[in-house]
Amino acid sequence: MKRPPLARRGHRRRGIIWRMRVALAQVNTTVGDIWGNVEKLSEALGRAVESGADLVAFPELALTGYPPEDLLLRPGFIGDNLKALEEFRACVPEDVVAAVGFVDLGLDLFNACAVISGGEVLDRYHKRYLPNYGVFDENRYFREGTGSSLLDLDGTLVGVNVCEDIWYPGGPGREQALGGASVLVNVSASPYHRLKGATRERMLSVRASDYGCYVVMCNLVGGQDELVFDGHSVVFDPEGELVARAKQFEEDLLLVDIFPEEALMRRLHDSRPRKEDRTGEAPCVVSVPVSVGKVSPVESEEPRREPVLPEEGEVLAALELGLRDYFGKNGFTKAVLGLSGGVDSSLVAAVAARALGPENVVGVLMPSRYTSDLSNTDAYALAEALGIETKVVPIGPAFDAYREMLADLFAGTEEDITEENLQSRVRGNIVMGLSNKFGWIVLSTGNKSEMSVGYSTLYGDMAGGFALIRDVPKTLVYRICRYINSSEGREVIPESVLTKEPSAELREDQRDSDSLPPYDVLDPILEAYIEEDKGIGQIVALGFDEADVRRVVGLVDRAEYKRRQAPVGIKVTTRSFGRDRRMPITNRYTERERPRLKTP
Repeated sequence: MKRPPLARRGHRRRGIIWRMRVALAQVNTTVGDIWGNVEKLSEALGRAVESGADLVAFPELALTGYPPEDLLLRPGFIGDNLKALEEFRACVPEDVVAAVGFVDLGLDLFNACAVISGGEVLDRYHKRYLPNYGVFDENRYFREGTGSSLLDLDGTLVGVNVCEDIWYPGGPGREQALGGASVLVNVSASPYHRLKGATRERMLSVRASDYGCYVVMCNLVGGQDELVFDGHSVVFDPEGELVARAKQFEEDLLLVDIFPEEALMRRLHDSRPRKEDRTGEAPCVVSVPVSVGKVSPVESEEPRREPVLPEEGEVLAALELGLRDYFGKNGFTKAVLGLSGGVDSSLVAAVAARALGPENVVGVLMPSRYTSDLSNTDAYALAEALGIETKVVPIGPAFDAYREMLADLFAGTEEDITEENLQSRVRGNIVMGLSNKFGWIVLSTGNKSEMSVGYSTLYGDMAGGFALIRDVPKTLVYRICRYINSSEGREVIPESVLTKEPSAELREDQRDSDSLPPYDVLDPILEAYIEEDKGIGQIVALGFDEADVRRVVGLVDRAEYKRRQAPVGIKVTTRSFGRDRRMPITNRYTERERPRLKTP
């Protein structure tokens, strides 16, 4: 890993006499693949060093993958992670500093960041703010760190902290800035939900402006079960202005030249930090034997600012990455799903074809006596546009056999939802049979709106190995489909799929609106109740009909037992079912007037 001479690495800018070249190694690691992760980190380190980087940042827990969950209860796993750190540190040459996330073991277990240079670990920072909300469960495994440190890189003070530490206006970042840091490096594994990247950028901009220093955030990218990490690593200058942005949902090596004296100039002209309370613990200064880039007539490259996707594009990219990594990291190759000609199965098929390749997707048409000709036409048109294989298995014979088998038991009763669900369960058996026979993974096609209110069938349309869009509301499903057609400049998803009224087609003239409020009414109610924890009165105050609200809330509460049995799926909203929203199944709480107690 030979570095280019300094004459090729520095330049003078606005009187600034030195600069530091920072590399953000936004890598896609795999939980538990410790040695594979080391290899990936070493390769990225080599490219960064060849590009003249002085400081290379890797994501949080990059050696183990994030989140390792109960693997952290295994001593062998922790030991291998520490051995991997020893192997990686030997790869870091002199005159380069690398910050890499790992699990440290001392008096307790810590979520840590190692600062390495010249083959030596010079500092071990322990994460201080352990998130224990939403999808996070870090207090289950780690002890909070104490104190903070500053790295003295050739006269430039650099503070290193981990993910959640930067989200709070106080804490280690503030201590490091008040201690003289010109640069804060934050190594992160910040999971995605829609529009989170914009929120994260606003927060980091405020930190940079308030602290008067550069803020460098290197984020993880990749899929891990239901979580997706979006990358979107960034650098902000001491004015809070965006300097550089890495790609979303892709591995990337972002190289940025920063100028530490700009932070000093900002500090000299801003008196606010002088009035800050400095009674807290002062950071420990660790001297790092490196020489950062000096003056040179060679101009630096213009910082790269990757564009940000629109909301529909973000969610689509998250679904693709999450599905691709779920298959790739678990050794799965081929997917199968039921193609109904509806919007949900159309989106799932389109995402699967993009993520896995059309040759690895099989769509199964399973028509019944209630399936319309238009649905079959739409399913075939979609499959042709995507280039995926199709199979046809009519469910009539199996449905008739079920009805005959149950005729004596059902004698004297009227046909109802039971017969509707039998059709769905026949279809579930067919796709699961194909899965067992050929090793294909079944993609279930239920969306968040349906999962929320229980408009789904256990062992029927809920059957499968991965519920790709279980956290995507129905109205967003339509928007993403239109985005696909618009971005590809062709009708991938037939227009009739997007304009016809939604129907499960399990009885004559069935419409979703027979059982549910319109989706443009249903989805905002669900968002208020599930994601914002608003009560019935608060939701009604937003302008919704009270009868609709009470009905929807009742459906959500009663369907908890169903959701517990649903396949894992990708988180894209602020509060997904499962890891995020944890409600008891046995739960008698409802919003109602307080009953009067009987007096003796």
